[in-house]
Amino acid sequence: MVTPKPPKVLLFDIGGVCVISPFQSILDYELSLGIPPGWINYSLSKTAPSGFWHRLERGEISLDDAFYAGFSRDLHDPVRWNAFYTLQRSKNPDLAREIPPVPKLDGKWLFNDMMTSSTSPDPWMYPALKNLKASGKFILAALSNTVIFPPGHALHREDFLTDPLRSLFDVFVSSAHVGLRKPDPKIYEYALKEVDKYARTHADEERGRLLGWHDGVKPDEIVFLDDIGENLKAAKKSGFRTIKVPLGKAFEAVDQLEALTGLKLAGDHPRIPIKPDLKGSNAKL
Repeated sequence: MVTPKPPKVLLFDIGGVCVISPFQSILDYELSLGIPPGWINYSLSKTAPSGFWHRLERGEISLDDAFYAGFSRDLHDPVRWNAFYTLQRSKNPDLAREIPPVPKLDGKWLFNDMMTSSTSPDPWMYPALKNLKASGKFILAALSNTVIFPPGHALHREDFLTDPLRSLFDVFVSSAHVGLRKPDPKIYEYALKEVDKYARTHADEERGRLLGWHDGVKPDEIVFLDDIGENLKAAKKSGFRTIKVPLGKAFEAVDQLEALTGLKLAGDHPRIPIKPDLKGSNAKL
């Protein structure tokens, strides 16, 4: 059995990998309203590539009232709801035979709750990321579908790259800044060019000489971590190696990183999965 060569680049998604997943907020919201879990993700996925969510993450539109109105419309399409409910009923006969009305969702509240919840560092991956940075053995890069928050928004940052998490990365590819989003193959090509450029630019430094950066970076020298299967499949097609980060259980991915790198990366946070919030006390109809 051939031992895989060590990667030069560890490439991280942000939401659901380095910070708490926004999909945790979605799941909590659906459960609080009694909606079959998966409706919001299904609805968003079916609007690709021209839905308001996707256009925002490509930086084509601004985060404003027009976005919130369009995002809300995308979540209230009766044809998509009928298709989703019919699919769910085929899996769960206990659901009512008659298709209920499209659930009434507060799109603006949901979006901002998702974004706010995903600012908290993941308790397992964040310590691992800091330990990887301290080791100096890898190019640390991020490839994230992002949103540009306008001035006046609670999450607006004057300098996108200065917060403690983003500053850990040598290369940061933000979808809203480059006009591409996962799983478009072009954004993986873009990320490869950026990490290759970083390696060649720093090849004559001590770390670059020790780690063989003169030859740049090839696709199979990148390991990409993401929580969404579609994004991982696209990365594999681009030649990247991949690690799936399970929702609420990033410690499993940290285990794989430790095996891959031979480093002790885990912090001391208990290995207890993050469970959905069934209280729903903040949910809005």
